[in-house]
Amino acid sequence: MLIQSRDSARRFFTGTWHKYLEKSLLQPLEQRVLEVILEHPEYHGILSDPKAALTEEYLPDGGRGNPFLHMGMHMAIREQVSTDRPAGIAALYQSLLVKHGADRHAVEHLMHECLGEILWTAQRDALPPDQETYLECLRRLL
Repeated sequence: MLIQSRDSARRFFTGTWHKYLEKSLLQPLEQRVLEVILEHPEYHGILSDPKAALTEEYLPDGGRGNPFLHMGMHMAIREQVSTDRPAGIAALYQSLLVKHGADRHAVEHLMHECLGEILWTAQRDALPPDQETYLECLRRLL
């Protein structure tokens, strides 16, 4: 899921939600996004107000998580698993599912921590994400 900016990502999520509510036909990517949205009813109100969604700031010290980042990380993890990139992540995901009673959503939340850590480090150091460090973090969840 390639998104060019914060606003375009937010528009994509709110637009998908709007299309769903209007019972409009969804494109395949919108259908995958909708699956994540439906798993997060706590964000439905935010998605129902596109204007506010575009202007709301979710700062780390604000005490609230960023719903768009959260749902985007679900999308990223699902894409990584479906393509097995980085290599080995699909097998780790399957092992985590076995360990956690096949609760896909819970497993993805565990994986968020590793993904967030590796992305934060990459951004801080102005380097590409270290895939091996990411996979090692996921292995530690087993």
